[in-house]
Amino acid sequence: MGFLKGPFTERLKSMELIHKNRKNLLIRILILLVICGSAIITGCKISYSFSGASISPAVKTFSVQYFQNRASLVQPGLSQLITNTLIDKCRSQTNLNYLNGIGDANFEGEITDYNTKPYTVAADARAASNRFTITVKVKFTNVIDPDLSFDQSFSRYEDYDSNLDLSQVEGELSEKIVEAIVEDIFNQAFVNW
Repeated sequence: MGFLKGPFTERLKSMELIHKNRKNLLIRILILLVICGSAIITGCKISYSFSGASISPAVKTFSVQYFQNRASLVQPGLSQLITNTLIDKCRSQTNLNYLNGIGDANFEGEITDYNTKPYTVAADARAASNRFTITVKVKFTNVIDPDLSFDQSFSRYEDYDSNLDLSQVEGELSEKIVEAIVEDIFNQAFVNW
């Protein structure tokens, strides 16, 4: 480019340098993507899902035993709600097949607490809000990798206005609490970060 002279020569050299740098950057990104892609394809021993679950490919089935209600206050239908919600969560968030018997990953447990208590007190010494709590004890057994098995309690609560009777909010709050507990159980069993 010896024939160019004047104020635009430096600008043209600068544009050539920018073009060369972009080309090098694109090549580097492409190489990085190829390396990462091949590492993922050849090196993974754990299957990942969009839910964040990491489950060994050797685990093919799961089972959920009926959760008995052993709380001092027994709410009809709560056992079935917890059992079904956990089954639905595992079906929707994993590729495991559900078994009625005992699967490679097995959940069993019981409802140990179901209560409501005053939580905050108003200026007139009366309860301003109540806390509704459900606690579930879960034994999870992973036949393929026993180190991932656990036996622990999961508890969640929701607060509600003390001017309301529990029967007015019980259904809605129970569903919210059960969803949160099942999420905790699922994460403990399958999200091993």
